[in-house]
Amino acid sequence: MTRPYTLKRRAQQQSETRRRIVEAAVDLHGELGPARTSLSQVAERAGVQRNTLYAHFPDERSLLMACSALSLERDPLPDAAAWRGIADRTARLRTGLAAVHAWYQRNAELAGCVLRDAEYHAPTREVAELRLGPALAACEDVLGEGLAATPRALLRLALAYPTWRSLVRDGGLSPEAAVDALVKAILTNAAP
Repeated sequence: MTRPYTLKRRAQQQSETRRRIVEAAVDLHGELGPARTSLSQVAERAGVQRNTLYAHFPDERSLLMACSALSLERDPLPDAAAWRGIADRTARLRTGLAAVHAWYQRNAELAGCVLRDAEYHAPTREVAELRLGPALAACEDVLGEGLAATPRALLRLALAYPTWRSLVRDGGLSPEAAVDALVKAILTNAAP
């Protein structure tokens, strides 16, 4: 009887250690960015030895995958399928852009660091494309339905994190004013 209890307890301890490592890495990625975070820093923040970290995550990619999974588990990207039922194009654009921008607002530090590092750090780029790419592509598909090339390009710009940051964080617009300006730009260029 002692043996199963011991194995169960050990599995629980391993799970808790893994979770501590991932949470430490997510915190550091939001502060420094994935490219600037060393495995030694993660181990130190998690309170484990490097060999323990490697036992759970044998390479950088596996840690990045676990971090992105935890982040999106905590706060998933908006589900674009919910917007298909909005028949009015203006309302659909406003709803979708507001939801994506609200996600950027809630995840500003981590998203900013990750997307910055994805520009030059191949492992971060790969994981960001894998985790964020499909959801943002679905947003573009649903919101861009029936749009020609120019308004579709403006929609792609409107869905980008740097656009949100430029308009809201750097430019001082309210989230509503930023969405209104973007919707107006898209629809003005969608007119025949």
